[in-house]
Amino acid sequence: MSTATPVSNLGRHVFGAAALAFGLITLAWHEYNGGHLPRYIVYPAAAAEIFGGAAIQFRRTAKMGAAVLGAVYLVLALRCVPQILAKPQIYNSWGNFFEQFSLVTGAAIVYARSSSPWSRETLHRIGRILLGVCAASFALEQAFYLGPTASLVPKWIPPTQMFWAITTTVLFALAAAALLSNRIALLATRLLTLMLVLFGLLVWVPLLLSDPHSHTNWSETVETFAIAGAAWILADLFRESA
Repeated sequence: MSTATPVSNLGRHVFGAAALAFGLITLAWHEYNGGHLPRYIVYPAAAAEIFGGAAIQFRRTAKMGAAVLGAVYLVLALRCVPQILAKPQIYNSWGNFFEQFSLVTGAAIVYARSSSPWSRETLHRIGRILLGVCAASFALEQAFYLGPTASLVPKWIPPTQMFWAITTTVLFALAAAALLSNRIALLATRLLTLMLVLFGLLVWVPLLLSDPHSHTNWSETVETFAIAGAAWILADLFRESA
């Protein structure tokens, strides 16, 4: 006799908590993720993140919260497009786009999971392709900016900062390959989630504690956990069918 796999919502809760925190940080600094946006965008975005982050925590309002967060993250992702078109050779703009788009993916999965006309297989395929493309972008961004990436690694972690910069870049690339090829996708998504959580705990949290007045430290910490939440949401979706 088979039993159904319990539905996990941990990814959704982490994603929502990070969104709520993002909204509060945006209100406190009057800017979003280091970008000086017009107030007519900053304040609605902050309000949407706070509302969506709270609503997505509860089963009855998760769909509405996911829709709100997906919309605001999509708008913020599209704001990167003019910079990409102006200077396509600078990968930082591409990286910013896919960081925001990974959050769109997390919200879209929660929304579709709540009420989707598509089959579970179709939802799995769309989710892993979208997050796989984002993971590939994370690998490229670290590869292009390997020195700055290495400088973020705490010096007390052996063997060297550059070792971990290269290792995490390779792991992002392997996760992207696994998701896009649909090979050990569940394991890859779980490991991707774990790596992002550890990156948040070992890199950004110490930087935040050392300089709590830095908006960058707050926004990067929360964004890292938000992206981890998006990956966790996909892992939870895969786990339902495991």
